[in-house]
Formats: sequence, structure tokens, C-alpha cells
Amino acid sequence: MSDRKYRQRGYQDDDRREPAASKPGPTPARERPEGPRTPNLMGFREVFRCARCGNLLPLPVAADGRCNRCGVDLHACIQCVSFDTGRRFECAQTIPARITPKDARNTCTRFAPRTTIERETGSTAPNDARKAFDDLFK
Repeated sequence: MSDRKYRQRGYQDDDRREPAASKPGPTPARERPEGPRTPNLMGFREVFRCARCGNLLPLPVAADGRCNRCGVDLHACIQCVSFDTGRRFECAQTIPARITPKDARNTCTRFAPRTTIERETGSTAPNDARKAFDDLFK
């Protein structure tokens, strides 16, 4: 009987202790003459979206602005960075009194639009079918 627990090939074999230089494989980036490859990362952008419908809106926000899709006021508590339902008066800032309703226009001086960072995943559509076909086989 063998002294090894597992008998499959490659487990605790003596040939595993060969030097690493004899193994074929890709050359490390620091040994390449052109240097390391740069990753092809997606771009990021800062966007402002309506809190109700998610419509993409332009910055800066006007004091009397409304959403194009659902019509909710943009200078309101629900569109603000400080809006937090778990805090007192539903605001992360210290305010003297609760502002109601939260989706109505107000004159809060601490208002800052809630922006998010999103990936730029969309691409522009080609103008004609021939260009789209040619782009497939480049």
C-alpha cells in the first residue's frame, strides 16, 4: 500500500519541484520591451437623475425647474444630497423645522442636487448600414 493519501497523477510528484524558468508561458509585463498593456476601461460620468422616474436631467438645476417626463419639481428635498429618511426631519443637515411635502419646490439654501457616477456603456449608432457592416469586420 502506498504512503500517499491520494493516488492521482500530479499530487506530490517529484517533478513539481522543477525550476520555474523551464515552464512555458507568457512573459511578465516588466520583461516585455513595449511595457505593460493598458487596460481598456469604460469611462465614467457624473449624472443627475430624477428621483421619481429616473430621467436623465441637465446640471445645474434651476430654482423653478421641473422634470421633463414626470413633472416633479427639481429644487425639492427628494432631489437633494442631504435627503435621508432615517434622519430627523428627513435631512442630513441641521434644519430648524421639517419641510413638507418633500417633493414640492422649496427655497432651502442647503440644496445640492443628488448626482451619481455611472459607467458610459452606450455607443453611438452608425449613420448607415454599410458603415455598420464594415465596422463588424475591422
